[in-house]
This record gives sequence, C-alpha cells and structure tokens, in this order.
Amino acid sequence: MSSSTTKPPQLFLVAVLFSLKKAFVGIGATSALVNILTLTGSFFMLQVYDRVIPGHSLPTLVGLGIIAATLYVFQGILELVRSMLLVRVGLSVDERFGETVYDSLILFPSRMQVPGDGLQSVRDLDSVRGFLSGPGPTALFDIPWMPLYLGLCFLFHVWIGIAALTGALILVGLTIVAEQKSRQPAKEAAKIASERTALAEATRRNSETVLAMGFGHLLGKKWSEINRRYLSNHLRATNVTGTLGTLSKILRMMLQSAVLAVGALLVIRQEASGGIMIASSILVSRALAPVELAISQWKGFAAARDSWSRLLKLAELMPTDEREVSLPKPVSAVKAENLHLAAPGSKVSIIRSISFELVAGEAVGVIGPSASGKSSLARGLVGVWPPIAGTVRLDGASLSQWDPRALGKHIGYLPQDVSLFGGSIAENIARFDPDAASDKIIAAAKAAGVYDMIVQFPEGFETKIGEQGSALSGGQRQRVALARALYGEPFLIVLDEPNSNLDAEGEAALSRAILSVRARGGIVVVVAHRPSALVAVDKVLVLANGQMQAFGPKDEVLKNTTQPAAPPIRLIAGEEMAQ
Repeated sequence: MSSSTTKPPQLFLVAVLFSLKKAFVGIGATSALVNILTLTGSFFMLQVYDRVIPGHSLPTLVGLGIIAATLYVFQGILELVRSMLLVRVGLSVDERFGETVYDSLILFPSRMQVPGDGLQSVRDLDSVRGFLSGPGPTALFDIPWMPLYLGLCFLFHVWIGIAALTGALILVGLTIVAEQKSRQPAKEAAKIASERTALAEATRRNSETVLAMGFGHLLGKKWSEINRRYLSNHLRATNVTGTLGTLSKILRMMLQSAVLAVGALLVIRQEASGGIMIASSILVSRALAPVELAISQWKGFAAARDSWSRLLKLAELMPTDEREVSLPKPVSAVKAENLHLAAPGSKVSIIRSISFELVAGEAVGVIGPSASGKSSLARGLVGVWPPIAGTVRLDGASLSQWDPRALGKHIGYLPQDVSLFGGSIAENIARFDPDAASDKIIAAAKAAGVYDMIVQFPEGFETKIGEQGSALSGGQRQRVALARALYGEPFLIVLDEPNSNLDAEGEAALSRAILSVRARGGIVVVVAHRPSALVAVDKVLVLANGQMQAFGPKDEVLKNTTQPAAPPIRLIAGEEMAQ
C-alpha cells in the first residue's frame, strides 16, 4: 500500500510554528521583561528630578543608582538571551526546511522548468534564517508594547500622551509607506538576481568554450544589462527604506524634543514636574524606537516574507510518500506499458505508446536517429521523468509504488552528460554512502574495468577528482560513472551513450560489464549510436519520432532495419560529387 500526497502550506506552516512554540513563548516572555526593564531610565530620571534634587539626598541618589545599574544589567542579559533565542529559531527553521530544499534541487528539475539557476530555494532559506537571526524580529516583539509606553505618557499628562500618540501614528504611517514602496522593487531585484547568478554559473561552467571562441565580450554585454537592472531595482528598494528610515529617525528626535518642550510648558504652568518632563521624553523615545527599527529593517523583512512564501509553496509541491509495505528486491522483469513521456513542465509527448518487456538476464540496445527520444526513454525507465501516461513496472509494481530511496538501490544509471561530484573516486563510486564496504566499491570498479586505472593514481581510490570530476579525462569520468552505476549490483542498469568517450579498451570493458550483469540475472538497457555498444546485448529496440519501430532479437531487428550505406562523397572545386 502506498500513497503520494502533497502537504498544504498552511498545515506545514502550522507544524513548523508549533514545533517552535516554546522558543516563541520564551522570546515573548523575555521581550516582556526587557520592555518593563526599559522603563528604568524614565523612572530613574523621574525620581532624581522629583526627589533627589529637591531633597538634596545623596543616599537616595546612591540607592537609586545601584537599583538602576542592577536593572540595566538584567536588561542587557535578557536582550542577549533574546538575541540568542532568535538565532536558534533561525537555525531551527533552517533545519526543518533544509532537507525539503535540498530534495527539491534533486526532484524539481525532472518535474518542471526551473527558472534561473535553480538555487532560489537555497537563497530563500538563507534569507529567512538571516532575518530571524538578526535585529529585525526584536522590533516585531517590541511594537506590541507601544500602548504601555503611550499609556504611561497619558498618565503623566494628557498633552504629553497626545504628542506621543501623534508621533506614533506618523511613524506607523511611514511603516505602511515603506511596505507599499519597497515590495515590488524587492521582488524584481530577487528575480533579476536569480538571472544574474544563472548567467554567472553558466559562464563559469563553460569558460573553456567562451575563451576558445572569443565571445566572452558578448556575454559581458548581457551580464552588464542584467546587472544594470539588478542594481537599479536594488537601488530603488534601498533608497525607499533608507529615506524612510532616515525620516523616521529625524521625526523621532523631533518628537522627543517636542515632548520635552510640551513638558517644559507644563512645568512652567505648574501642571507637571521636571521629572515628568525628562521621563516622558525618554519614554517617548523608547516607545517609538521599535517602529524606527522596523522601518530600517523593512527591506530585510520584505525579502524574508517573500522567501517564506516561496518556501511554503515549495513545501506544498514536495510529495509526501508514505509506504506501509516495503516491496521486495526485483529479480524477474522490467515492463513498459503504453508509456508516454514529456519534458519537465511540458505536456507535449516526446515518447508515445512505448510497450515492451525484458526479463532477467536480457540486455536491449536502444537505437534510432537523433532526437528520436532515446535519452528520454532512458530517463523514463529509471523514474527521472514521471510518465504522463502509461507506466514502468519492476516485477509488476509500478515505479510510483516504490520508496525512492529503496528504488535507487535497484537501479544503475549512466546519463549521457556524465557528471561526478567533488570528492574521492571511492565516494563517487559508492554514491557517497558513508557506510559503503570496500569490497563493494572494488567489485564495482572491477566490473566496470577501471580497477587497474584507479590504482595507478598515487592515492588510488582516495584520489580527489575535483568539481564535476575535472581532474579526470572524459573517458575516465565515464568509466568511473559506469562503476557508480554498477555499485551494489542493481537489478536494472540503464546506460545512455556509455561508449561516447571510450577507447577500444574501454569499450571492451563495457561489453564485459554488460555480460557480467546479464550473467547474474540483471537487466541492461543501452542507448547507443555506435554499433560497438551493442556487442553484448541480445535485443534491440528501434525508436523514431518518439515511437517504437521495432523490438526483438538483435540479429533479426538489425537485419530488417539496417539501411544501405550512403555513397561516399568527395569535394571537387567546391562542389559535392557522389562517386
């Protein structure tokens, strides 16, 4: 029994927030104490002006000073605790989303067209974690305490309260303006940043081609245009938040002075004491500080909010596979039933109505002209591309019924574009299994015919091959990737153009590897252009325009489908002449 569902983003959000409930309660309680202790300065000044100075009492001043210093120390400790809790909240969110984000990097390219460089989800996670770990959230926890400060201002005197409330409303209005003005530029900047990073990564990956053919300056113009748009939107967003942040700071200082002036007027009219005048000025400054901080941090808040929204959508799109029964290891057959395949994000079929069956010990060579769908069929057989119709079955069970991790142990895949990971040869062959047994790694290397090649390196299997296997030649990368496909003796092995970079020795090793898989009861599918890749197969499948033209014993199919060779061509005086 199996089910494949998606998680509603609201439920995922509730689950994440519920798991952080204790942390948020702790932050809220700490913020409450911090905001209460923040009143220390105001009441200290109130007591100094209303008691110490009129009474000329030095002991009272010393006592008040000790009390204030103690409260300031506690306030500082609590603010440090709050900041540390926020850092841990950021790390906790990263931990909860981290696996989902990484899984999306594996899954989404085979399911949909991924914009940009495909790493937006990683940047989104960094953005959310960075905001939660910074000073921005403290403003969100402090703003709810503004009514307390404003209420105390009204207790001091109604006109002081009115002045403070007016300033608060103005700053809240600036916060709303910051939200409206910065949202669109921030979104555009994030979108263009993804394009910018994608072009930079593509340039780095293809640097040899660009350098050899000398079109770097043309790509440079494209880079400059994208960079110009990115900087323009970034500047707009920064200007908005910077301008409003500066304006809010100016208004807060003006308001503090205005409250001081109102207090002075009340003192002159003997409606308030000097202590109230000073204390209310400090109180207003503290009441409006969270709003000023929120405005200055609004750019980061807007970016984190958009990132959070995208992460929730990501969680919604990620499937949740629940397996009540683990299927047994496949040992008998692979079957394609009316298989239809399309490229990720497209509904136009590349493969149409493909049906065939292979039993244990058989190997089929898939041939056909370019763009006939051979590589697409290979991706469908290993589950990289999910079918839009039909199904692929292992021992009668469709690939969708398998747990992806369990299925991977029974499949070996060598893609047409071979890519290895930074690390050692042994790690790449073992698919980065930290518990891989040495004998399994060696067995895979010998099956692929690369054992002798590997031990010739000074560090042998521990040789570091660099990013994408850059330290190896094309043929060496292909043979190491073949060993990776053979690791663990999987039941189904799909090889897409496995001899494209191989010499005669490598092709002989490939043929031996295919025969070895067949001898142990495995199944091999070989996508080939060169006939030498078909030496060890016993069946052939012919594709053309995404449809199966023939399938059966190799000799019979090749005899019926092989066309007469084209006449040789020579060039004479710039004209093509057929002999």
